[in-house]
Amino acid sequence: MPNKVLTTIKPRKYQQEIYENCKNKNCLVVLPTGIGKTLIALMLTINRQKTCPGTKSLFLAPTRPLAEQHLDYFQKYLPELFAQLTLFTGKIPANKRKQLWETSDIIFSTPQCISNDLKNNLYNLNEVNLLIEDECHRCLKNYAYTYVAQQYKEQAENPRILGLTASPGTDKKTINQIAENLGIESIELRTRESDDVKEYLQDLEFKVIKLEFPEEFKEITKLIKNLYEKKVKELKNRKLIFRPANKISLLEVQGRIMKAISSGNKNFNYFAGASACAQAIKLSHLIELLQTQTLHTSLEYMKSIFDQANKNKSKAAKQIAKNPNFNQVYIKTQELIAKNIEHPKLLELKSIIEDLIKKNPKNKTIVFSQYRGTVSKICYELNQILNINAKVFVGQAKKAEGGLSQKQQQEIMNEFRQGKTNIICATSIGEEGLDIPEVNSVVFYEPIPSAIRSIQRRGRTARLIKGKLIILLTKETLDEIFYYASIAKEKRMYRAIGSIKRDLDDRKSLEIKKKENQQTLFKS
Repeated sequence: MPNKVLTTIKPRKYQQEIYENCKNKNCLVVLPTGIGKTLIALMLTINRQKTCPGTKSLFLAPTRPLAEQHLDYFQKYLPELFAQLTLFTGKIPANKRKQLWETSDIIFSTPQCISNDLKNNLYNLNEVNLLIEDECHRCLKNYAYTYVAQQYKEQAENPRILGLTASPGTDKKTINQIAENLGIESIELRTRESDDVKEYLQDLEFKVIKLEFPEEFKEITKLIKNLYEKKVKELKNRKLIFRPANKISLLEVQGRIMKAISSGNKNFNYFAGASACAQAIKLSHLIELLQTQTLHTSLEYMKSIFDQANKNKSKAAKQIAKNPNFNQVYIKTQELIAKNIEHPKLLELKSIIEDLIKKNPKNKTIVFSQYRGTVSKICYELNQILNINAKVFVGQAKKAEGGLSQKQQQEIMNEFRQGKTNIICATSIGEEGLDIPEVNSVVFYEPIPSAIRSIQRRGRTARLIKGKLIILLTKETLDEIFYYASIAKEKRMYRAIGSIKRDLDDRKSLEIKKKENQQTLFKS
């Protein structure tokens, strides 16, 4: 049926097969980024609009630019008079949204906008024939996706749910929770290696570049590690931490201590432990910056600790700032920068980009990094290279940090599509949903321990043209730990999805057998 409406685009075999399954069941579709999840959503929307005339379809995406992107896609391929397509944003007055809801057939929105409207009783979801949640790995806990899905399951007269993601999570419990929140009855999983998918994909050249961690860097990192280990030892002596110390376990301990203090516990052990824990967290972050980022980023963080100490904003910062070893690290870092010494990954990255642009003057690259400070430094350094026009691509402003509005983000992406900008230096904002099919190469400035984010990053290249994926890794540092953690989590994710898929299929088989047995009994 959709094929009669879609005259300018033809679904691939796997898209058609997935769509056929989604017609009859609430489906979770797990597909690598850039191989056509939106077309499946479009085909299902056409089917639901035709089989349930006079009802609505609701397409949710986590950000407004992504919702707009889906709207543009539908407008491009649907006949002009097929349906009334509308974009909902928080900028449209509530009474106007209420009117638009009445006259719209297919609505594109962020989940927050719909969630707020439902809570304010502007409309309900009883006439919605299809709920699509893009990047549905967010459908957990208190995120608006979860609330909207729950309301939809309760209110809709003829419900159908489609969850889309490249990576739903790494453990069975999380994926099960997403499936439960969405009322999922079937899972459709494909990877780049799936037989029916790989024939459509471009070659992806994958390379991990392992670099030595310089001796000067090791020396200053060792000084900070000694301080860090003293604070961890103090927490252990105070019987406040029992697991191996890392950023996650320290944050958990901090949360537990603060909860005890805020509930009125005056035990001195908690107050002393709170200080030691706060210091350990700051020192842990500095170790990560020194090992995996740039000296410039590390120096800026040390300056922020001094600033917090001078302004009496943090007791932990005051304790760190007066420590001789910390001051020694600060001075040594300044000296290295004065000698034009930087992290080897930054130097390697410049060499990679120079080589790429020499081989192909039209080359487009996205460089990903965890931290805004690193992204800014990378962008500055790459712009020193001939024929490079690099732009920083970060999320909206948080507190005192500089950020980009959604309008500025879209302007940068348009320049990148047109070739005016040939390098995007992005934080995690560039990982989800960007429709940029012509990226020649993606560089991870550092490996990340999150399988979800790693998969999202990789999906930025090798879509319509051949692509390169390069990961920079500093040996004997957190980079190595993060790299192998991500690989292990991704393997676990596919095992978990496979297990849940089998559970759902077995449950369906049991229901069918039960129904058949009941029919047999009834006939006899």
